[in-house]
Amino acid sequence: MAAASGEISLDSSLAGLAPLEAVLFDIDGTVCDSDPIHYAAFREMLQQIGFNGGVPITEDYYIQNISGKHNDDIARLLFPDDFERGLKVTEGKEVIFRRLVGDKLKPVSGLNRVRKWIEDRGLKRAAVTNAPKQNAELMISILGLSDFFQAVILGCECENAKPYPEPFLKGLEAIKASKDHTFVFEDSVSGIKAGVAAGMPVVGLTTGNPEHVLLEAKPAFLIKNYDDPKLWAALEELDKKSGTGGTTSGA
Repeated sequence: MAAASGEISLDSSLAGLAPLEAVLFDIDGTVCDSDPIHYAAFREMLQQIGFNGGVPITEDYYIQNISGKHNDDIARLLFPDDFERGLKVTEGKEVIFRRLVGDKLKPVSGLNRVRKWIEDRGLKRAAVTNAPKQNAELMISILGLSDFFQAVILGCECENAKPYPEPFLKGLEAIKASKDHTFVFEDSVSGIKAGVAAGMPVVGLTTGNPEHVLLEAKPAFLIKNYDDPKLWAALEELDKKSGTGGTTSGA
């Protein structure tokens, strides 16, 4: 169990997964810092339609009610009495997001470093996201990850999106990996809950949500980004257990 500070204990690290087979990644907020762009897009769209009397939504409202959730769930939350209208609003928001994302999307710090670590070890990898297909494909392309991910699982193609475990279980199935030898990178409460429910340890990133909020979902531990020493301490321990140590800390 992670301590309240987010510090790692090697008793709850990733070493028990050895030999590691695979790593599953969320996209939004996990491989790229997209939450501020989503927040800006929702804020713009909801102001256009006069939601909340025209008063802009706050970042806290976005974190508590929208971040990491599937658009169907967001539509029901924002418009509980008019689901179809809610869907049209979320679709309009995605158009705004795709307009903004080209100039503003940046990888999370250290992403290339952890990518190299995964590739050097020949590990399987998949993206598992609640993002719409157009968004997912656009972000993966902008980040140069099209050849990195061996499968992309969309929440909209599952019977139940995150926070249910189905998307992550489909990810494991797609790349033929065992949950007992796989871990997850996630940044949202719903995503962490989904990974944990699928039976895997989840490394949580604090790119868009406060530590205390993420810890309620029970990640293995939290990191600021992929350069975080806590992550590399865990990967080094995992390498030792797997008998593949020696280059973990390299850039």
